[in-house]
Amino acid sequence: MMSFANPQYLWLFLVYIPIILWYIKKQRVAEPTLKVSTLLPFEKVGTSWKAYLRHVLFVMRLMAIGCLIIILCRPQTYDRWSTSETEGTDIVIALDVSTSMLARDFKPDRFEAAKDVASQFISGRESDNIGMVIFAGESFTLVPMTTDKTVLLNYIQDISMGMLEDGTAIGDGIATSINRIKNGKAKSKSIILLTDGSNNTGVVAPLTAAEIAKNLGIKIYTIGVGSNGEALYPVGMNYYGKMEYQKLPVVIDEGTLRSVASMTGGKYYRATSKNVLKEIFKDIDQLEKTQLDVKNYSHTEDDYMKWAVLLFMLVGLEVLLRYTVLRHIP
Repeated sequence: MMSFANPQYLWLFLVYIPIILWYIKKQRVAEPTLKVSTLLPFEKVGTSWKAYLRHVLFVMRLMAIGCLIIILCRPQTYDRWSTSETEGTDIVIALDVSTSMLARDFKPDRFEAAKDVASQFISGRESDNIGMVIFAGESFTLVPMTTDKTVLLNYIQDISMGMLEDGTAIGDGIATSINRIKNGKAKSKSIILLTDGSNNTGVVAPLTAAEIAKNLGIKIYTIGVGSNGEALYPVGMNYYGKMEYQKLPVVIDEGTLRSVASMTGGKYYRATSKNVLKEIFKDIDQLEKTQLDVKNYSHTEDDYMKWAVLLFMLVGLEVLLRYTVLRHIP
């Protein structure tokens, strides 16, 4: 099929109107005349075919102008259209930024691993509205719902420890996420919550927040971040200003996280390493997959050459006929 890159130039075909009017007027006044006493000797002389054929020269000139206009419009060809429908999804990622997320059972630590995997997940969600909430002893909306993935990814990279008071307010993190997502227009709404501890502060209990999410039709996927057994946890700064680490038991309130996910129709995961965390996000990506509304054509290329060849052929033929077969005097 054919389309034009510059269809606005098709208006140039209106130039045909004054050109045709000028040609008609010229034919009426441009014929040579000869005064004679009588026309009887010419009664049996018919009109030569060349008299009619000379109008073909004008038609060929119009066709040449038409070819030039089409070339200016940049005709393009494409193979076919491909179309798919979409139904957008609203997603909020709630990330625990408490100090314990600096534990080194992930490489380089839980905090950086979670940021990296979340960024990869966001990059692959082309049609969704995604927001970002961070929580520790309190919760905060880092990025409201947006389709601008570049802005979202830039903000995630800028998250740092110490932005919020320390602690683990899981319920508050869920509540803030609900406030961000509840007014979204998408039929599917979900919260992905990453934490490595137990709820120990905040004003909203996790199960209370989960009940609110359930009533609003919001699914919550919970991820417990931490290896089994012991891990190197940050315990404070030493005399030289460097963080000191100590091996401590990994404690995650899996019961609460599992209940939150089950109540809302989501799913609980345990991420014991960065690779496992990547697989978890892949699984969530499949569970929350939506079709894309794409209309595009494959293999597009300019197709003006045949019009250029036709233009030169018309001009050449018109000149040849004008000065040979259809030559006239004066």
